[in-house]
Amino acid sequence: MKIAIYGQYYQDSTKPIITEILNFFSKNKIEMVFESHYLEMLHEKKIISKEYSTFSSYTEIDSSFYMMVSIGGDGTILRAATFIRDSGVPILGINAGRLGFLATVQQENITSFLQIVIDKKHSLSKRTLLSLSCTPTNESLEDINFAMNEVSVSRKDTTSMITIETYLNNEYLNSYWADGLIISTPTGSTGYNLSCGGPILTPDANSLVITPISPHNLNARPLVIPDETEIRLKVSGREENYLVSLDSRITSVGNESILTIKKTPFQINMIEIPDETFLKTLRSKLLWGEDKRN
Repeated sequence: MKIAIYGQYYQDSTKPIITEILNFFSKNKIEMVFESHYLEMLHEKKIISKEYSTFSSYTEIDSSFYMMVSIGGDGTILRAATFIRDSGVPILGINAGRLGFLATVQQENITSFLQIVIDKKHSLSKRTLLSLSCTPTNESLEDINFAMNEVSVSRKDTTSMITIETYLNNEYLNSYWADGLIISTPTGSTGYNLSCGGPILTPDANSLVITPISPHNLNARPLVIPDETEIRLKVSGREENYLVSLDSRITSVGNESILTIKKTPFQINMIEIPDETFLKTLRSKLLWGEDKRN
């Protein structure tokens, strides 16, 4: 069995996590292939001294890998997805961050959960992604033009609102006067969308959410739509440019550009451990059921 290991950052608190993972895989004779920058970081911090095989591009991730282990928070998993793309290799998130709706394996459960995975007693949760195209063409959106959480547009270099003309399957919906607009997948519904008052969707919902950011027309509310819907946005404002983000990747786009957002033809597979379901994560992270009346 061969696995890929990815992380963005190193903190002292993650040392026991990394050590436990390495010990487990070594004991079980699992072949480990590290993302090159992450391995370099671990060598610099003297966490490990042994040399391992590495990868540095999505072109090196293929069906020969059983899974990718992401060590960090949800942001690390979003970055890991840029290596996975349409390969179908599942991701297991080990939480070395804080809240973590995607990175569900906690430090106290690492060994037992990894055993479940290598025994192939886990399931897969398929996650919808969004693709983005821009007219006129924007080169910075050409390489990684997909998002696992959300696509959002927002104002840049101004405190003034922007206007976002929104069309669904070529039918006019609304012009949002706001600081921005979020188009969220079910996975992203517990992220930026949630903090802006949008609803939570379960990962298997075939839906997307359109959520305005600080709307100036106060009757504008989040809208849930089928995920087969093609969304077209035209943004205008006082400045020449506005910001477009795909998860944590941000670029600047010219005023009056046309953005087209739709579901990608591929999905990301997240490894789900029995009894560590999305609903259990919701209850734990959002403290549902903590009311004494329950």
